[in-house]
Amino acid sequence: MKVWIVRKLIWKTLLYLRKKEAKDEYILKLFDVAQKIIPNQDMQQKASHVKESFKVKTSTKGLIKRIILEPNLRCLYKFANNLFINSFFLGGRVREDFFKKHGTELPYFLVISPTMRCNLACVGCYAGSYEKNKEEELTIKEIHRIIREAKSLGMYFFTISGGEPFFKENILEVFAKHNDCYFQIYTNGTLIDKNLAKKLAQLGNVSPAISIEGNEEFTDARRGKGVYKKVMEAMDNLREEGVIFGFSATPTRLNTDYLTSDEFIEKMIKKGTIFGWYFTYIPIGKNPDLNLMQTPQQRKYTAQRTREFFYTKPIFIGDFWNHGPYVGGCIAGGRRYLHINYRGDVEPCVFVHFAVDNIRRKSLKEIILSEFFRDIRSVQPYDENLYSPCMIIDNPQILRSVVKKHKAYPTHKGAESVISGSIAEFLDRYSQEYKELTYPMWEAFFAQDPLTQEARQRYERNKQKIQQLIDEAKESSFSNF
Repeated sequence: MKVWIVRKLIWKTLLYLRKKEAKDEYILKLFDVAQKIIPNQDMQQKASHVKESFKVKTSTKGLIKRIILEPNLRCLYKFANNLFINSFFLGGRVREDFFKKHGTELPYFLVISPTMRCNLACVGCYAGSYEKNKEEELTIKEIHRIIREAKSLGMYFFTISGGEPFFKENILEVFAKHNDCYFQIYTNGTLIDKNLAKKLAQLGNVSPAISIEGNEEFTDARRGKGVYKKVMEAMDNLREEGVIFGFSATPTRLNTDYLTSDEFIEKMIKKGTIFGWYFTYIPIGKNPDLNLMQTPQQRKYTAQRTREFFYTKPIFIGDFWNHGPYVGGCIAGGRRYLHINYRGDVEPCVFVHFAVDNIRRKSLKEIILSEFFRDIRSVQPYDENLYSPCMIIDNPQILRSVVKKHKAYPTHKGAESVISGSIAEFLDRYSQEYKELTYPMWEAFFAQDPLTQEARQRYERNKQKIQQLIDEAKESSFSNF
C-alpha cells in the first residue's frame, strides 16, 4: 500500500475516533487496519500484542483513549504520522534492508545533546561534568546534517537532551524544519512558559519529558528552591495547549518510596502526563555519590512497581534499567540508539561517557558500522538475566573491556572514574548482588516467555565471547584503565 494512502487512512480513522469519543469497537478496528498495513513482522506482532492488551487491560485501554482524546489535533496528527508511520513503518523497511546488507542493526532513534548549558545545578547530574563551552557546541547547521543522515537511515525519532535543550538558540528551528520527525525533549521545565507551550503546540512534533524528583520536598532538594512549582506550571501550560508530554524521574536511595507510590503516579496523570521515564541514579557525571544509588532491594522494588503501573495505570511507564526484558537487554551501541554529545563525540549511551569517533569527522553510517559499536552489539545481551542489562552498573567488566580494547577516550574529565578505583570496585559487588536478587524474578516472569526468546538465543550464541571479555577485564588492574 502506498504511504500517502496509509497517512490518509490513519488520519481519517483518528478523526472518526475523536468524533465517536474513542469507543472500544472503533479502536479495535484501528488495530485491524494497522496490522494490515505494517510491513514489518516484528511490528505486526507488537500491534497484535497491544490489541490483545487493549481487550483485557483497563490501563492500556485508558492510555490509548487518552492519547486519542487529550492532545490537540495537530499534536495527535504528528504523533501518528511522524512517530508511527515514518519511524516505525518507513523506518522499519530501511532497517530490514540495512540488516540484510550489513548483518547488523540500525538504531531506531538518536539522542542528541545540542548544549550542556543549563540554568540549574542539580545534585549528581549525570551530565554535570561536561564543559559548558558554547563555542564547542554543535551548530544548528551540524544538527540539521545529523538529522538528514539519520533520516536516510530510517530514523525519524530523536531524543534531545543536555544540558537544558531550550537553552540552545534556534532549537525550535530544527523541529520546524524537520517536521516529518518526532522529537522527545528532556527538559527541566523551567523555561516552558505559556508562550513556549503555545509554540510547541503549533509545531506538534515535540513532546517534552519534564524532570521531577517526586514531590516538592524531593524536587527542590535536588534541583533548587522553587523548581517544583515551575514544573507544575510548565505541565499546566502544556496540558492547556494540548501538547503530548511526560515526566522523567531519577529514583535514588532517598526518593524511591515516593516515586513508586500510587500517589505520585496519579498526580502525574492528573497533571496530564501521557508517559513517564524512570532512570535510576548511577555514579557518573557531577560529583558521583554512591550513597545516592538505590540499594539493590530498592531497585528491585522499583522494577516490581513499574511493572504494576503498566497493568494498572493509564500512562506509559518506561523504566530504563529495569525494563530490559521488554527490549532484549541493553539497547546502546547502535542496537536501538546512540548518543551524540554537544561536541559531536558519539557515545554508545547517554550514560557511557566514552567515544572513539566524532560526528564532525565521520558520517553517521560509518560510526554505526565502526568496530567499537559492532563489538558492543555483538555481545548484547550481556547476561541471561535481562533484569541486569547495563554495561555500566550490571556488567561493568564489559564496559572496561570495550573501552580498553578500542582505546575509547573519556568525553569529559572524570568519566574514567566509573571503570577504575573505588567506584568500579563498588559496582563489581553491586552488580553481583543485584543479579542474584533478581534472578528468581527473571525465572518467574520472563525466562520462558516468548517475548524474551530472541534475546535468550542471542545470549547463548555469544556466551563464549561475553565470558572472554569478562576474563580480560578481570586480568587487568583498575589502574590500567
